[in-house]
Amino acid sequence: MTTPTDPAPRVVIADDQELVRTGFRLILTARGIDVVGEAGDGAEAVAAARRLRPDVVLMDIRMPVMDGLEAARRILAQSPDCRVIMLTTFDLDHYVYAALAAGASGFLLKDVTPAHLAAAVHLVNTGDALLAPSITRRLVERFSSAAPSAGAPSATPAVHRDLAVLTPREREVLTLMGRGLSNAELAGELTLSEATVKTHVARIFAKLTLRDRAQAVVLAYETGLVAPGG
Repeated sequence: MTTPTDPAPRVVIADDQELVRTGFRLILTARGIDVVGEAGDGAEAVAAARRLRPDVVLMDIRMPVMDGLEAARRILAQSPDCRVIMLTTFDLDHYVYAALAAGASGFLLKDVTPAHLAAAVHLVNTGDALLAPSITRRLVERFSSAAPSAGAPSATPAVHRDLAVLTPREREVLTLMGRGLSNAELAGELTLSEATVKTHVARIFAKLTLRDRAQAVVLAYETGLVAPGG
């Protein structure tokens, strides 16, 4: 959780609608968050992230010149410590699954409340995932086994597929994460302390080069540890 002594997150807002950018900037700056730049398309967002090195990028999915998904991939490739929150108009947008698989830390609807927007920026800035595991699971179940729709980009997450690097216990933890269990629920299921669960989760992330729980859920489905509807 962010404390008053923590530095304010540095944010870039990327959206092709100036009104959206202005509204988000006013909301965030009023809550002590430092908006260091704006971009009107994906290419501008990539350039702004390279130049300004923000902690968080708020990224519209559908933008001209370069869409938000490709922009997110490029930003995360050049700045792995940056966090990207995808913005969408529609709940369960088909692009959201691909965005999570590409490394985004979550997504927000554009009608998000001011308090939720600011809280989301602080949350991902701490390295957490914006989506609860159960919500991520719902997204994956809906889209992971479906053929990509016409014009939709395919998801190609930059993670290791070989789960042989995991211990049996770590595979068990990853499977349960894929089913949407929180750390507290994992601890109860496996009869472990939450501290031990957190250690296992951290080791899984390190071994599989995962950014957060959202990618862990995606990987659990894509490698067959968890089946849609299972």
